[in-house]
Amino acid sequence: MFKTSITEMLGIEHPILMGGMQWLCKAEFIASAAEAGIMSFLAAETFPSAEALRQEIKKTRQMTNKPFGVNISMLPEVVHEDRALEFAQVAAEEGVVAVETSGRDPSFLIPILHEAGVKGFHKVSLIRYAKKAIQGGADAIIILGYECGGHPGRSDVPTSIILPRAVDELNVPIVAAGGIVDARGFAAALSMGADGVLMGTRFAVTAESPMHDNIKKRYIEVTEMDTTLIMKSLKNPLRCYKNWATDEVLKMEARGATLEEILTIVGGKIGRAAYESGDAEGAPFPCSMGAAMIKEINPIKQVVSEIIEGAHRILADLRKMEGQKTFETQKS
Repeated sequence: MFKTSITEMLGIEHPILMGGMQWLCKAEFIASAAEAGIMSFLAAETFPSAEALRQEIKKTRQMTNKPFGVNISMLPEVVHEDRALEFAQVAAEEGVVAVETSGRDPSFLIPILHEAGVKGFHKVSLIRYAKKAIQGGADAIIILGYECGGHPGRSDVPTSIILPRAVDELNVPIVAAGGIVDARGFAAALSMGADGVLMGTRFAVTAESPMHDNIKKRYIEVTEMDTTLIMKSLKNPLRCYKNWATDEVLKMEARGATLEEILTIVGGKIGRAAYESGDAEGAPFPCSMGAAMIKEINPIKQVVSEIIEGAHRILADLRKMEGQKTFETQKS
């Protein structure tokens, strides 16, 4: 096992977080991840109201006694502050272990969480946003690289660059996110100073994920050249695998379409229907560049075990290389 400040803070076995994915991260999926020894987050925006979220928290607790949390996405275009506050209040009242936030400064939520002993993890792509969140009380930062699926922000900086900067400049635990799907990415992130990793795409393509099998199979076909960024013209880029829906959005953007027009393709209800029906072309599906390294649909526990065991092998091989170099130096 790898013990870090993140495993200690959250009371989890492995320093791995499953990001909150809308329409997917519901009770059954979250409980499966928790039982695998990692931190997972119910996606609040999946539910129509704060009370519906409360019922999902209770349902999750009937399936696992392991720690889990709530994701509150606060994209300014679609999520109002009052709704985020309601979700945070429920998370605090129900005593989840942590809340993952993104999209805007979370400082207005932090006092509610801290009063209940709930940790606040804020996800950002820029160091200056991280510093502002820390000033507002965030307990840890999820630093997001350009390779990620979903919203990468507008910095266009890869994980290999933004992560070391965050480690050097921030005084809270750092979780690396963006393009990490296997033992190599996990070991690399820890080697660069991360206290843990967050993955979305890799867990979306697991046996327990409620995503339709047609779409999971599509993710496995993705190469590093098969993702694209849509909604850049709206200053809210979204990385997805290429399909009919992303092609249509890009055409709409080229002719100056408004948010309202684009939402006819990227709107939540459309995405939910596509996830459930298996229409792999009918909506944009968030997808990391790292999907190029996903080859199988396996259970979450197997994915986690392969990452942890693989990372130990990688580190053992590096130690052997160090010993070999020492021997060769002495011999010469």
